[in-house]
Amino acid sequence: MPDSAKKVKGRPFCFSVKGQVKLLRLALTVTSMVFFIIAQAPEPYIVVTGFEVVIALFFVILYMLRLDRYMTFLFWPLLDVVNSLVTVTFMIVIAVLALLPETKTPTVLGGVFGFLTSVSCLVDAALIYRKLLFNPGGPYKKTSAHNRV
Repeated sequence: MPDSAKKVKGRPFCFSVKGQVKLLRLALTVTSMVFFIIAQAPEPYIVVTGFEVVIALFFVILYMLRLDRYMTFLFWPLLDVVNSLVTVTFMIVIAVLALLPETKTPTVLGGVFGFLTSVSCLVDAALIYRKLLFNPGGPYKKTSAHNRV
């Protein structure tokens, strides 16, 4: 069994800051999608938010079951950061398009929650990126060989 697959003690995912931000992101995206469905908004709004809900749910389940510790062939933090940044891009575009024309109130609320989703995705990406940079016990720890001139 690889070293990274060993049982790691610590705070459960749902009670960690990263877990709380991911769950908030999931809740905001679901709320945005529900408002778009209620307003019968254009289909791309619903499809993009639905796709983001599925991806966020995938990452929540992945981290809750600690499957990232067993599937070490992928570098999950990098995938998570890229996903967060792609989600920010898509949700900002959808939110702006929902808020530009004068539309129904649920569509506007879906756009507002889309912006809130974007903010939570930025926070999520920043937390993961910060952990990648400042995790002294991480896999990319600088050694004395890196410091030689």
